[in-house]
Amino acid sequence: MPATERLYYNDSHLIEFEARVVEISERVSGWTAVTLDRTAFYPTGGGQPSDTGTLDGLRVVECIDDEDNGVLHVIQGRPPEVGTTVKGRVDWLRRLDHIQQHTGQHILSQAFVTLFKAPTKGFRVLADCCEIDLELANPSNEVIERGVELANNVIWEDRHITIQTVTSQQAAELPLRKEPSRDGDLRLIEIEGFDLTPCGGTHAFRTGEVGLIAVRHWERAKGLTRIEFVAGMRALADYRRANTTAREVASLFSSARDDAPALAARMLDENKDLHRRLRSLEGMAADLEAEELIRLMRSVPSAVADGFSQRIVSQVYSNRSADSLKQLAHALIAHENVVALLASNDHETARLVFARSVDASGDMNALMKEACALLDGRGGGKPDFAQGGGKQIEKIQEALALALKLLPETLLPTGNKVL
Repeated sequence: MPATERLYYNDSHLIEFEARVVEISERVSGWTAVTLDRTAFYPTGGGQPSDTGTLDGLRVVECIDDEDNGVLHVIQGRPPEVGTTVKGRVDWLRRLDHIQQHTGQHILSQAFVTLFKAPTKGFRVLADCCEIDLELANPSNEVIERGVELANNVIWEDRHITIQTVTSQQAAELPLRKEPSRDGDLRLIEIEGFDLTPCGGTHAFRTGEVGLIAVRHWERAKGLTRIEFVAGMRALADYRRANTTAREVASLFSSARDDAPALAARMLDENKDLHRRLRSLEGMAADLEAEELIRLMRSVPSAVADGFSQRIVSQVYSNRSADSLKQLAHALIAHENVVALLASNDHETARLVFARSVDASGDMNALMKEACALLDGRGGGKPDFAQGGGKQIEKIQEALALALKLLPETLLPTGNKVL
């Protein structure tokens, strides 16, 4: 079977065509693949997703490059008969989007080669953005912006883009941006006076079609610099989302859009200061609360040599955070011979904090593990301080009772007070 004639090689803007069905095959997915003698549909490859569209009204959901066997058009519905002529139509907005992203990648990649001798090692067109991986040493915001500025200047100069086919021998004599990945005849994409590279994708006729390139994010990844960018229609959509977000944030401050970052920074500083003051006040409140709990306890002399009884505070609170429980526990164990078994039903989670003062008895870590198992959770810590929690909020009282029971009886002299 002769290979499919790929019409998109010569005209990336061709979206309607007629072709003859040469083969029908069933896919593992249960859908049907149609092979044509010619097609304008681009199959997935080179980091670019496939085109979609219709064949005689049947939905083409994907196109697969079967290399020498042609292009497979995966369709929904009853397939046409082999030998019939069908009319194909490519989804233009999807094709235009891929043209803008792929051509934008060529321009952006060459910009980094021109400025920093940083070749592109990977390219991907994702659902809402694109990524390129560069061998770029010492990346910074300034370096990235310089590359983007050059790329956009090339776009706005509306340079001509041409396609030529050459042999491997001819290609070896040309200043290609990257080495070809195969032998034989090569399809070269040339951006006038700027870039020349082998590529089988769909590209613009002129750089102006790309419209604009904008970088959304960059990071170091696997020894390379990964740049996330958008071009053309995606850049416009990204600007609209970003602008809407900026205006909504500004409205929270009743300010102009461009004033919002400074106001947000000031608010964060104020919030940090308030948080520090709140933590200080919470600490003071915890100390007072601990004093009151200790005051309510009647100290009962025990048989231990130090003359102090071991005092146990066992309390359940409502909607009290783990941090608040920890503060209270620390305030309690600052007193002599205190064991604090504290719990809270914090929203949908049971929180536990077990602690003891240095002269009190008991392994808080062991108690915590047993109590958390009952709560269908987990926790742990050290013999003198442990924390955890679980999902079974209704068993909080039972968990504290279990902790009291398991606290070694030999370390709990008769008469110790439980509050």
